[in-house]
Amino acid sequence: MMMKKHMFRAPCVLALLAVSVPVLAQAPAAPRIDAGDTAWMLTSTLLVILMTLPGLALFYGGLGRAKNMLSVLMQVFVIFALVSLLWALYGYSLAFSGEGRFVGDFAKVFLRGVSMETFGALPTIPEYVFLSFQGTFAAITVALVVGSFAERMRFAAVLVFALLWFTFSYVPMAHIVWGGGLLGADGALDFAGGTVVHINAGIAGLVGAYMVGKRIGYGREAFTPHSLTLTMVGASLLWVGWFGFNAGSAGAANAAAGLAFVNTVLATSAATLSWIAGEALHKGKASMLGAASGAVAGLVAVTPAAGFVGPMGSIAIGLIAGLVCLWGVGGLKRMLGADDAFDVFGVHGVGGIVGALLTGVFAAPGLGGTQGADFAMGAQLWIQAKSVLFTVVWSGVVSLVAYKVADLLVGLRVSEEAEREGLDLSSHGERAYHR
Repeated sequence: MMMKKHMFRAPCVLALLAVSVPVLAQAPAAPRIDAGDTAWMLTSTLLVILMTLPGLALFYGGLGRAKNMLSVLMQVFVIFALVSLLWALYGYSLAFSGEGRFVGDFAKVFLRGVSMETFGALPTIPEYVFLSFQGTFAAITVALVVGSFAERMRFAAVLVFALLWFTFSYVPMAHIVWGGGLLGADGALDFAGGTVVHINAGIAGLVGAYMVGKRIGYGREAFTPHSLTLTMVGASLLWVGWFGFNAGSAGAANAAAGLAFVNTVLATSAATLSWIAGEALHKGKASMLGAASGAVAGLVAVTPAAGFVGPMGSIAIGLIAGLVCLWGVGGLKRMLGADDAFDVFGVHGVGGIVGALLTGVFAAPGLGGTQGADFAMGAQLWIQAKSVLFTVVWSGVVSLVAYKVADLLVGLRVSEEAEREGLDLSSHGERAYHR
């Protein structure tokens, strides 16, 4: 792929639109399938699916109350199915074809023109593999939002919101950052989804928490997780799957994938330790929930930076993100007054903002980053800040409209009786557990 006077070597569009490599004198080699790259990208795609099903579903499910366990699993599961279909029908085309500043075109709608002989954005893997990989990103991003309005939103409203928000927030943001749109052309660094995935979903979650309203008894009753065992299992699956998320975003089995892989280990480890250290200093004890939450905060924060910073930079990002996100789910949450049930904004929104901004710092070659000698930290920080602000506004406006439309069509919230009974029975006629 090309932008201005620079050409980008194989990594996926997640990295392609941000890394500059001088144009070689000779013409670029014709696209040709590389078995190693293809095998790695297929593996990465499976790992990202594992993040969602069952990783995210179990992580969220364990955080809820027992009477709502199945409703959370159902929402994540069905959103994955819905978005996967929408991605193939029109999402991929609008995100990765065309040259618009905000959205692509319908050249590949219904996957028209995509075949076993086409390559799309990457020169060494089949286009089918690339679109599948990108489709998993779309699915998990929409599913992340579920954690904010869990335990009180109508199932039909969840699906209406998911369709609208995917179409008007996720797809345009993917094009704007990774598909040759406005922020990518501006030089924003986002290796695997700090803006497109985490800030985007975090803002949608915060808006949803306000729009749907607080759960009955919020602030008066203790809404303790019903199974931290399942939450720990889910967090572990997220960590494992995130290697596909980050290292897979290199788009090839190469050194960039190796760098992203080690950074995903180190930043997550650092954030886990900094979170539980802060928790121990504040509350006197370190908790399993804190360790799991810290790990996810580190994964989120390193996502935009994974292929752009060195290992020591990733440790610094993790240490900072663990403490800032701990404040995000505590002090900041109280200031905002929103019932963000599973802290989507506090972890994904705040962690995504921290990671996006710190990418502009630790990508500097003097701090171990991968950018060229002409890298200007101040200028890049300004570009990163603009991309953060743009994402906050875009997602906020689209989310507000999407929730409002869902409310008008089917109603956002279940009845008080249904909420007290639990969404497992009232919405799905099932129980997660039988005494």
